[in-house]
Amino acid sequence: MEATTAEAAYKPRALDAKSIAEAFQLTAEDHADTPAIRTKGGEYSITWSEYAQQVEKIARGLAGLGIGRGDTVAIMLTNRPEFHPVDSAAMHLGATPFSIYNTYTPEQIKYLVTDAAAGVLVTEQAFLETVLKAKEGADKLEHVVVIDGDAPEGGMTLDELIAKGDDSFDFEGTWKAVEPDDILTLIYTSGTTGDPKGVQLTHRNLLTAVKGYHGIIDFPEEGSVVSWLPMAHIAERACSHYIPILLGFTTTCCPDPRQVVAYLPEVRPTWFFAVPRIWEKLKAAIEAGIEAEQDEQKKAVTKQALEVGLKRVDLIQSGQEVPEELEQQWHKFDELVYSKIRTGLGFDRIESMNVGAAPTPPEVIRFYHAIGLPLAELWGMSETTGYGTCNRPDNIKIGTVGPASPGAEIKLAEDGEILIKGPFVMPGYRNNEEKTRETMTEDGWLMTGDIGEFDEDGFLKIVDRKKELIINAAGKNMSPANIEAKLKATGPLIGQAIAVGDGKPFNVALLTLDPDSAPAFAQGNDIEDASVESLAENEKVLEAVQKEVDDANEEMARVEQIKKWKLLPVEWQPGGEELTPTMKLKRKPIAQKYADEIEALYER
Repeated sequence: MEATTAEAAYKPRALDAKSIAEAFQLTAEDHADTPAIRTKGGEYSITWSEYAQQVEKIARGLAGLGIGRGDTVAIMLTNRPEFHPVDSAAMHLGATPFSIYNTYTPEQIKYLVTDAAAGVLVTEQAFLETVLKAKEGADKLEHVVVIDGDAPEGGMTLDELIAKGDDSFDFEGTWKAVEPDDILTLIYTSGTTGDPKGVQLTHRNLLTAVKGYHGIIDFPEEGSVVSWLPMAHIAERACSHYIPILLGFTTTCCPDPRQVVAYLPEVRPTWFFAVPRIWEKLKAAIEAGIEAEQDEQKKAVTKQALEVGLKRVDLIQSGQEVPEELEQQWHKFDELVYSKIRTGLGFDRIESMNVGAAPTPPEVIRFYHAIGLPLAELWGMSETTGYGTCNRPDNIKIGTVGPASPGAEIKLAEDGEILIKGPFVMPGYRNNEEKTRETMTEDGWLMTGDIGEFDEDGFLKIVDRKKELIINAAGKNMSPANIEAKLKATGPLIGQAIAVGDGKPFNVALLTLDPDSAPAFAQGNDIEDASVESLAENEKVLEAVQKEVDDANEEMARVEQIKKWKLLPVEWQPGGEELTPTMKLKRKPIAQKYADEIEALYER
């Protein structure tokens, strides 16, 4: 399957640049007075012109340390304004800046900076102690730069770095010498199986991907995004760093991802990307708000509006014509109900809203469509610059990740594995030719490891990861990710779920409580001890979780259903033993750590 690019109304000059550095300079010139980077409430805000001045100063400072084309610069920062000029400065030198997950240990940091041969690491006080421990065994890491507070012995502040700049350094000539195939950044995979692999992405890769998204989404000239996911992930780098560089958007930094929903009403983003759990929890919060409404008439009208919206969505999705009377009802409720919900959420200016990284239950997407929000699944991976397929905002098929994105060639291997080709595909893994060869076919197709199916209209449906499929004792293939998505979508209490059943006669699951919903449940049920340890053994909680499992089982084929489950008295943290920093399950470590609990489920 292959797609082409559509004409968009707003086409900035930066889209024709040969490098992201050149794109930055064109955008800074064309949007000089537009806010570029800000924080909530506008406590900090700089224009594109000021952003460009900071980039030049920091670039001169890095050059004074000897950083140049082909060198690497490590960055370990939260989503704060300083990230953007530091990263962009390194990129202007032809160097390769890359980010480190904030949850990483000294050993993990040491592995990354050694593999990348980073000579400089830029961080903040919150991670300084961890970074200094990592530096002890990382021979090539010479300089640690701290962007807040005092620098440690042997380190330097950002101002001290800038002071090392030389006025005679040819900044303009240096960024103009950056080539399309220079390595722009490294995205280190989360390491669910073994050491992380460094995905090398070029300027050409990112330019291709951003141009492609520009052909899918009719971006406005004054776009706005929130930076909140880890910058070590390609999705966040693309959404809040590279896309703004090419399109002149304003980025609002949210250093605590748990606060992102509170940022939306002020930022009013024009594009918003989030993992499924965010959309599920936001839906649950809206529904809880409706149930808590004291005005019975208002509650009844809102519920009727949702019924009308869902009926309309189902007709559209099945390809049927929406009756005129129903369409008029929807527009009436749009004015009375939906528009107010969208404004309250901060989505009244949204052009496109996307979800990815894991399966999203169709009923979650149906809900947002019912209230006039075009939530759509997309699919990509680090190795494809986060690019691959995407539902267009005006043509969304719920349950699919959309057709091939512009410039992408996609086909399925005999076993259903998705193969992809295009100028957005990485040139290879850093220092790992063997893994690169294992990932590419001889004729240049990237083997993604995902199993997929195309429908009659060329829309792709992701089945699961090839190596993660459950094949039960009877030889039946199942997707654990889809089972887990259903478990988490039926109610508020289940926070994380892992389905187990490979080679077994039936499926079981390990579950954890949602850290936000569990205390509210405790309060509403007069349970004094709201700790997860206590709640995991509470009869009321166990009954409520059983109800959620039963509801999920009703949505599954008999062979997929969860026959037994265990509620764990712990919370799984992103970047911990059970979850990657982007909340993907670490299946093998979980299976090893909870082997006794899993075995017990099959014994009783």
